[in-house]
Amino acid sequence: MAKCLAIADLFIDQEMMEKGLTLLEEKGITVVVKNWQHEDLEALQKDNITLEKQGSEAVDLPEELLADIEEYDYIITQFAPIGKKVIDRAKKLKFIGVLRAGIENVNRSYAEAKGITVFNTPGRSETSVSEYAVGLMLSEIRNIARADRKLRNGEWEKYYPNGVLAPELKESVVGLVGYGAIGQKVANLVRPFGGKIIFFDDYFTGDTPDTQVSLEELVTQADIISMHYRLTPETKNMLNREHFKKMKSTAVVINSARSGLINEQDLIEALQNKEITGAAVDVFEQEPLPADHPYLTLENVTITPHIAGSTIGNFANSPKILANRMVKEYLPTAVTVN
Repeated sequence: MAKCLAIADLFIDQEMMEKGLTLLEEKGITVVVKNWQHEDLEALQKDNITLEKQGSEAVDLPEELLADIEEYDYIITQFAPIGKKVIDRAKKLKFIGVLRAGIENVNRSYAEAKGITVFNTPGRSETSVSEYAVGLMLSEIRNIARADRKLRNGEWEKYYPNGVLAPELKESVVGLVGYGAIGQKVANLVRPFGGKIIFFDDYFTGDTPDTQVSLEELVTQADIISMHYRLTPETKNMLNREHFKKMKSTAVVINSARSGLINEQDLIEALQNKEITGAAVDVFEQEPLPADHPYLTLENVTITPHIAGSTIGNFANSPKILANRMVKEYLPTAVTVN
């Protein structure tokens, strides 16, 4: 009988794993859940960020998780690293499943060179991140967070960086940088507000009610610019000083995707110099945010601690989504598991 090692963590815990992977048990696969232990969420996030930036070999999997690793045919992980060391020791390994869209914590090329299939979980964050991106748009252009902060500090303030009379989504041009699953979901959420949606995406083909433009056209036309591209060496700093100089002075920038998509220092300077009106940011080059970070001194930026994807639906449903994908796309073509 085939065996699957499922590595739980503080976001997708043992109970979520066991419930989400029952379909694999029904297909005759023995599922063993082990925990990648961390003191707290910040410690887990620190390892996750290291893996995202430096790759699967940057963090070692604890030895207790490697015990009997040679017995497993499948490994399912969210954040736990599956690098060369793990792959070499897992002699029977045929499949690695990652419970999110990004697979930076898995040495995919090394695994596939050894004939191991690597699956991700596309779409798991569509709802959580798209809803949050729209929330950041509204918070920034309508001054919701800064108005709350002012009032709590005893200030009855109605004048903000974008003036006394705030803009509306209905009258705005919303530019989406990236038009994959999340970008399209954002478009679907924004469209009923009545604004015009334009987007840049080198990889999109198909029908859409929205307007596809170049990145240069997008940054000059959009009132709200929201990032939804995947971070790769080619897309790092894809929004930078040159783009900020071409934006409307009334523009706002939203980033709930990856910090590296925007040159953080260039954005800070654009905000300091008031080249653009504002920004809302959920991801940062250094997390947690240092106490002396320039964002903390700026009135024209809304900042949140990397929580766009932190919903119960996002994490609890991920094992179920992956299990269904495995059954539909992998197991029918794999060696019989019984």
